[in-house]
Amino acid sequence: MPRGYISIGSNIDRDKNIPASLQALEHRFGKLIVSSIYETEPVGFSGDLFYNLIVGFDSDLDVKEVAQQLRQIELDRGRTRDCQKFTARTLDLDLILYGNLVLRDEQLQIPRDEIERYAFVLEPLAEIAPTLKHPVSHISYAELWDKFDKTNLKQKRTTPSWMLTK
Repeated sequence: MPRGYISIGSNIDRDKNIPASLQALEHRFGKLIVSSIYETEPVGFSGDLFYNLIVGFDSDLDVKEVAQQLRQIELDRGRTRDCQKFTARTLDLDLILYGNLVLRDEQLQIPRDEIERYAFVLEPLAEIAPTLKHPVSHISYAELWDKFDKTNLKQKRTTPSWMLTK
């Protein structure tokens, strides 16, 4: 059974959308491995700060079915599909890894390039899967994070108030 990893982000009603997404993901996929939450400045536009995190889950579903489930959760939280790439989001759920699968088609890219490009994806992934190796480069996520250029890092771990009541 493959382990999948999902990058989660929100900067619109993030204190509602992130916990709701975690609940929906757990309902669909069962027990989750959840990283810390990172408060992150937007990339490519000006706007409110994001909450970003990574969750891991085990599933025997086809990768396309998993992706469809993620799209439905986004839609349920008010996400519209006509928005630009770099813009505010109610909820962004990206399947970044699915076992050792390497897939490039018109709908899915796994592993996602964002893993090595954005600290808000790589740092929480390295936190929950440090020894796991990238399926193409075969370098561990801890090592990729160690080598990542942190010169202009614009994120920090945070504990939202809704997490304190858990």
